Amino acid sequence: MADLRRMPNLSALRAFEAAARHQNFSRAAEELHLTHGAISHQVRGLEQELGLALFERKGRQVRITEDGARFAATLGRALGEIASAADALRQQGQNLRLTVSAIPSFAARWLAPRLGRFIEQHPEIEVILQASSQVQDLAREGIDVGIRWGRGRYPGLNAERLMGDVYYPVVSPRYRHGALPQAPEDLHNAALLRSNEPWTPWLKAAKLDLPEPAGGLMFEDLSMLIRSAIDGDGVALVRDVVVRQEIAAGHLVRLFDIAVPSVDNYYFVTPPGAASKPQVRAFRDWLNAELAAFGAQGLT
Repeated sequence: MADLRRMPNLSALRAFEAAARHQNFSRAAEELHLTHGAISHQVRGLEQELGLALFERKGRQVRITEDGARFAATLGRALGEIASAADALRQQGQNLRLTVSAIPSFAARWLAPRLGRFIEQHPEIEVILQASSQVQDLAREGIDVGIRWGRGRYPGLNAERLMGDVYYPVVSPRYRHGALPQAPEDLHNAALLRSNEPWTPWLKAAKLDLPEPAGGLMFEDLSMLIRSAIDGDGVALVRDVVVRQEIAAGHLVRLFDIAVPSVDNYYFVTPPGAASKPQVRAFRDWLNAELAAFGAQGLT
């Protein structure tokens, strides 16, 4: 076992970990409510104690070294486990609290409408739902579960694939007074709404010789894109998971039978130690059942 008496000062370790994560001393200082000079002093002291440089410095710019990056990754995991253990102790004797952070479109259009069933099954669990598209430091921000859309690469976190998704075009039944596109070729004369997800893969699957739409408004949030389509502004390319309820309600109509799988997936992400919490296990079991029921419904 390592000699804990030789462990560097905890304040210096926290200062270094924050500076390494942000790659910026000023942002680390803001996070820890310290000055830039205090962060710099703490990091230099740690470097002197360890006998090597953790950052390369050019004026006020800093760049972490390879040794520093490896040390920061280990330190981040260790601090995350400490935070999770402390949070578990705080919750003893209290109602269990579950903090879930999900991407906005999934949180609003899929998760939130179903959470009532989880609360009915587990009245002892207080659920806090946050909507965020950022890859947060889950442990540091006290988040038990992150539901993310991506490729599953979340360093220092446990990530489990939940499900994939597919894209297809939708339009309001009121678009152009009901004169909706009847075949993919009709999209040559349609207004194609833009988002962060490109049209090109679907256009190729539909064998359409159309360029990627350019210019005009770009929607970064799928909920806003769907709202624009409902208002009749044009044809939107959307994910099945977040638009299915709007189709079922008759607010949107799916066009054609061509769907393109996304290269991204939904992931269930937890910080170290959080997966063993009873409220997280209960939520994961419930989510599994909900996803199974949703998947059984198939595409609209």
